[in-house]
Amino acid sequence: KKNNFIFIGSSMGAWISLNLFKNFEKQIKGLIGIGAAPEFINRIMWKKFNKNIKQKILKKGICNVKHGGYEYPITLQFIRDGLKNKILSKKNLMSTNIIMFHGEKDEVVPVSFSKKVLSLFPNAQKKLVIIKNGDHSLSNKNQLKKITKELYRVVKDIV
Repeated sequence: KKNNFIFIGSSMGAWISLNLFKNFEKQIKGLIGIGAAPEFINRIMWKKFNKNIKQKILKKGICNVKHGGYEYPITLQFIRDGLKNKILSKKNLMSTNIIMFHGEKDEVVPVSFSKKVLSLFPNAQKKLVIIKNGDHSLSNKNQLKKITKELYRVVKDIV
C-alpha cells in the first residue's frame, strides 16, 4: 500500500495492467503499453473465428486453434473471462503518465486499440509512439531503446 507503481504491459499484459487500475489507482504513477490489446478476446479473436470453431467452443467448452505455427487451446471460460474484464468503456480521471507504443505494421492488434486506451484518460499526460515498420512485439534493439528511453523519462518524473 505504500509503494508506487509504473505498470508496463505488452499486448494482453497492457490489458491486465489497465484492469489493475481499480485496485491500485492512488499508487499508479505511470503506464507503458506495448501493442496494447485490451478486450482482444472478443473484439479480435472471437470475430475472426469461423462458425465451426465458435460452435466447438460453445458445445465442448474447448477448441484447439492453430495460429502462426502453434496450436492454442481456447476455452469457453477464457472467452467468458474476456467478457468480464472489459475496460474500454471506463473513463479514468487520473492524472498520470501514459505512453502507448504501437507498431505501424502490427498485424495482430490495430493501432486504434492504443488510441482508445489513451482516450480513457482525459486528464493524463499521454503519448502515442507509433514505431515505423514495427510489428506487434516491438522487440528489436532499436525499438527496445525507444521504450527504455520513455521508461526512464517516466521514472525521472516521479522520483
